[in-house]
Amino acid sequence: MKKQFKNWLILVMLGIAIITGSGIIRGVEADKIDAKAAYMIDAGTGQVLYQQNANSKYPIASLTKILTLAVIMKDIHNQKLSWNQKIKVNKDVSDMANNWQYSNVQLNEGESYTVKSLVESMMIVSADGSTEALALVDAGSVQAFNEKMKEVAHEAGVTDAEIYNMIGLPNSDLGNLKLKNVGDDQENKFSAKDIALISKYLVNNYPEVIDITKQKNVDFKISADQTYNMENINYMLEGSYAAPKNGTIDGLKTGFTDEAGYCFVGTGTFNGQRVITVILNASDYNKQFSETNKMIESVMNNDKVVNTKDIKSVKQALKKEKLKVNDTNIWVTKNTDPKQIKAKLTLSNEKIKAKNAKNEKVGTIKISSSGVSSVELNVNLEAK
Repeated sequence: MKKQFKNWLILVMLGIAIITGSGIIRGVEADKIDAKAAYMIDAGTGQVLYQQNANSKYPIASLTKILTLAVIMKDIHNQKLSWNQKIKVNKDVSDMANNWQYSNVQLNEGESYTVKSLVESMMIVSADGSTEALALVDAGSVQAFNEKMKEVAHEAGVTDAEIYNMIGLPNSDLGNLKLKNVGDDQENKFSAKDIALISKYLVNNYPEVIDITKQKNVDFKISADQTYNMENINYMLEGSYAAPKNGTIDGLKTGFTDEAGYCFVGTGTFNGQRVITVILNASDYNKQFSETNKMIESVMNNDKVVNTKDIKSVKQALKKEKLKVNDTNIWVTKNTDPKQIKAKLTLSNEKIKAKNAKNEKVGTIKISSSGVSSVELNVNLEAK
């Protein structure tokens, strides 16, 4: 992604003095997030905790690399790639990596780098050249990798995103690798909900990625005699100036282009629950973090978690049919009496037959209460 580094450094220095908003109440003007779109979900259940213009598609810049990583992780797990595999850098990738208009670590033409080191640089400092190197070795071309991205996005529940490359830059910025018959200004476009679903897919299927994204500093070996210390540009990590007060962020990705503005996807633990946050098109560097904090504080100030085993309506609905649901925490407003929580059971068959194996999904239960979105959980046969 393009950066004017002097301005960026000034913004970071100014950001140290910024205090993030608190005391926000959802449903009133003070609650509005200063960005084009905002979204927050529980990473386990998918329950929506906050949403603002969540379904409109916008350019997402380097948030694209979350999807790129999901493709790479899938292929590592399928043994099509390995962490220690060496990738030899060609001229096109080297040209991108050594263009300091973009986010990068230096990659030398003809030099080889491990998949792990390239993934670390992609996620920690948003290295564009590293992203190209990974995608090209994985699929052979930009177009072929785009198809793999679309496939994984579909697995995550996203069907209508616009995907032009693995980085999130305008098409023309890829130079010799740009797509033909596609406008130079075309950028990847997703909704806030889309990128949240992809992030949920990533952290649930490949939780080990958090071990990468939570690192604040990592050395990148450029050559045998040259090492570069990468500082994580996610300034919401623990100990950083924009770290949240009431929980811990340990991922995930920033993004910026002129069209996308400042974008941020975060993930971390709040009230004992992993959540995913999305901010699209904030107006300045610090707002991607301060508006994330504002959204988190809104949820934390107003909501609490309860376990399904403590919800009477859930127990009653399941007991009648000798069913069970895994003990799961859901979010409700702080003033909610568990007795007021409603549960609606929907079975896959008119009658549950004894031949169904235990733990087989036989339906769903929709749990709802005032002030928060409903959540739907799988229902299984009770163990015999």
